Amino acid sequence: MRVLVTGGAGFIGSHAVDLLRAQGDEVLVIDDLSSGDFGWIPDDILVRADVRAEEAVHAVEAFAPECMVLLAAQMSVSISMREPLLDADVNVVGLVTMIEAGLRAGCRRFVGASSGGTIYGDVPEERQPIEECAPRAPLSFYGITKSIMVDYLETYARERDVETVALAFGNVYGPRQNPHGEAGVIAIFAERLTKGLPGTINGDGLTTRDYVYVDDVARAIERSTRQGRGLVNIGTGVGTSVLDIYRLVRSAAGHPNLDPLHGPPLPGEVRAVALDPDRARTMLDWRPRVKLEPGIAEVVRWVATHESTA
Repeated sequence: MRVLVTGGAGFIGSHAVDLLRAQGDEVLVIDDLSSGDFGWIPDDILVRADVRAEEAVHAVEAFAPECMVLLAAQMSVSISMREPLLDADVNVVGLVTMIEAGLRAGCRRFVGASSGGTIYGDVPEERQPIEECAPRAPLSFYGITKSIMVDYLETYARERDVETVALAFGNVYGPRQNPHGEAGVIAIFAERLTKGLPGTINGDGLTTRDYVYVDDVARAIERSTRQGRGLVNIGTGVGTSVLDIYRLVRSAAGHPNLDPLHGPPLPGEVRAVALDPDRARTMLDWRPRVKLEPGIAEVVRWVATHESTA
């Protein structure tokens, strides 16, 4: 199958591309290489372009994909709060530009990367893990654009008679994640603690997230290129606090007594997230395989042996 992956040269995308190619799919990647180290994607399958640009549109039309995996995004909550126009331009205009190009090229299946950590807003812990039928009430501009993605995909499915899936990822972590960006707290802590330096926790550290390993996410993406529809949570069903994450990372890094620094809470962040994965089990035959502690240990090993990641 011909699969086009936007944003496929980055952290999540490169793992998904590796898996798709390993099973024999013909893959093309569109990525503007705006951040990080992109040695993971061979030059012969990479088109360097912004998803809003004509060059990206022409690449889609020339490749004529059977499925498109739409990962390209502005991914930072805090950047979205500072620059909402940029966030909307990349995450909404870029999304629609790519879908329209795909439709003209005859593509009939679209898989989008939404955000289970932001689209549902602040859900009381007694109503967690969060199911896909929960109201969407994002608190950040990033969450709004990722919620809008769900609506666009559902509307395209209904009005253009195509197949669409919106994967609501938990907090994805694993090798290749950028420890120098604003997202990816496990990689950020690992980069600091492997050097014997304390990490900084924003707020009191009791904020919880559903951490899901990148190889598990890549499997969910691969499954979605062939089956499933609608909004599907990709998580573990378990929320873990930032304080507990810090303790696990510092232990894996060999600095179990190195206390964190504390900074102010970040604007637009929800307090607690755990995602119900039952629909993914039923619809995609998917379940998470990698437990948090060995997953964190793998990140620490990878960060300790690599300079810059993305």
